[in-house]
Amino acid sequence: MPDQKKRPPAVKLFALAALLGVIAGAAAVYVKETGSGNGGVTPAADASCPLAAEKVALLTPLMRGQVAAMTPAANPRPIAGLDFAGPDGKPLTLAAFAGKTVLVNLWATWCVPCREEMPALNSLQKALGDDRFEVVAINIDTGGDDKPKTFLDEVGVHELGYYRDASMGVFNTLKKEGLAFGLPATLLLDEKGCLIGSMNGPAAWDSEDAKSLIRAALPPHAGS
Repeated sequence: MPDQKKRPPAVKLFALAALLGVIAGAAAVYVKETGSGNGGVTPAADASCPLAAEKVALLTPLMRGQVAAMTPAANPRPIAGLDFAGPDGKPLTLAAFAGKTVLVNLWATWCVPCREEMPALNSLQKALGDDRFEVVAINIDTGGDDKPKTFLDEVGVHELGYYRDASMGVFNTLKKEGLAFGLPATLLLDEKGCLIGSMNGPAAWDSEDAKSLIRAALPPHAGS
């Protein structure tokens, strides 16, 4: 594909995903559970997301190519109990993004695949981010903000909101849900906050495969 030669980061990420990411968790960097986290999360019954199963069926054929490591949700359900800080430092939960399709990504500066992936996530947000979609990339470095902010500035990632959880509680919660085995870990949620798919390991989120998946996951325009 000629256009891939113009995007070395995407090619590099695809190589990582093709070699490791398709095997669940293989491309992920191991993370030790620390602290008490956000507490246990009990998966909701399927009835909590009555239309999500239809969306999963629609999107499953699009989980291919450079996003082939995305696993469709066997039990679409709300993902609750994720507490993190927003760009202003104030507490947030996923409820703040109700009405949007959301790609939640957990990353850290010490995770090499995460560092490779961030520019691609930034490009995806720039291309598709609007009132119907947002990339919510949550940094889980312990300590202060200096290191992650410096890294984002160095690689020119300025389209993404700065979301942060220094307690690693979001990772611990998703680990208990069976959705995070290491970093990076990514969830695709519909506009109701219901889980559509999950991935452990990196992907080329600036690829056409990724954009096709996200476009198909978007909620309808208001009034349509």
